[in-house]
Amino acid sequence: MKNVFTHTKKVILMVAMLAAVMGYANEISLIKFGKDLRGTALTINNVKEGNLLSIKDIYGVTLYKEVIEQTGMYSKGFDLTDLPDGNYFFELEKDMEIKTIPFNVKDTVVSFNKNAETTTFKPFVRQKDDLVLITKLALNGEPLKVSVYGVYNTVTDLLFNETIKDEKTIERVYKLESGKYKIVFNFDGKEFTKYINN
Repeated sequence: MKNVFTHTKKVILMVAMLAAVMGYANEISLIKFGKDLRGTALTINNVKEGNLLSIKDIYGVTLYKEVIEQTGMYSKGFDLTDLPDGNYFFELEKDMEIKTIPFNVKDTVVSFNKNAETTTFKPFVRQKDDLVLITKLALNGEPLKVSVYGVYNTVTDLLFNETIKDEKTIERVYKLESGKYKIVFNFDGKEFTKYINN
C-alpha cells in the first residue's frame, strides 16, 4: 500500500512539473493523467485576476464556472470522465478575448482536439462625450449584431440595430444624445451588454 502512495506521489509530481514546463511553451496546456489517476490537468499562462473559466456543454449550458483569483499562471486538475458522453468545451473569458478549448467524452475517455481551439475577440466600447466608439477584431469576417436601446426607468426601447458582416476590423461610432443606453452585441452565439450613461 505504501508503494502505491509513493508511486502516486511521483506521478503527480511528474505531471505537475511537465505541466509547468509545457505551460511556458504554450499559453494553454492540457495533460491527461494515467489510468490510476482520473483527470486532466489544465495549465494556462498569462491569466489575470477576474478572468472567467467555464466548462460548457455543446448547447452553451454552463456546467462549471470559476473566477480566476490570481494573476500569472493558473493550474488545476479536473475529472472530466464522469461527464455523460458528448461534446464540451473549456471557455476562458479574458478582458478582450474568449478562448475555447473543445473536448469530447466517450465511454469515460476524454479527448481534446488542439486544432479546434478558437479565439474570439470581444467588442471594445469607449465613450467620448456624446460619441460611443466600438471596435472589434473579426479575423474570419464573422458577423456582429449591434442593438442600441434607450433606457427609460425600467423600460427599454430599441432605437437602432445593425449587423456588420465581412469586416476583419469593425469600427463604428454612434452619436447618442444625453441619456441612458444599453448596447447589446451578438456574435458567435455569444451576447454581451454594455450600459452607457452620458
